Amino acid sequence: MTVTRGADISMVSLPGRRSGDPLKDTDTASSVRIVELEPNVDRNAHRHPHSEEIMVVASGRGKVWIEGEFTEVAAGDVVTVPIGLAHATVCSEPVKLHCFFPHADLPSNYEETDIVVKDVQ
Repeated sequence: MTVTRGADISMVSLPGRRSGDPLKDTDTASSVRIVELEPNVDRNAHRHPHSEEIMVVASGRGKVWIEGEFTEVAAGDVVTVPIGLAHATVCSEPVKLHCFFPHADLPSNYEETDIVVKDVQ
């Protein structure tokens, strides 16, 4: 069993967000990202060619865009993104997501697209 304490997750600043890998340096068949989204930032959609993504909205409210369709989400909601579909999350307030992937190597399971997703008010 492995336990990673929240205080021990190193967050990396990326454009419009911060991201942390709580399973870094562990031997597991899955991957997880903790993502803190900044509000009012356009995002490039991305896809995962080798697995679905399961997102838990830990805090805040936003909209998940999947292949051209927006769905409003809020704290406590769980979103499943099927394998290979382009998606992004936009928000007008800070949002924290816990993202799970049944694939150990997230870098090989991530493809950014040139689709820019803007928040639709």
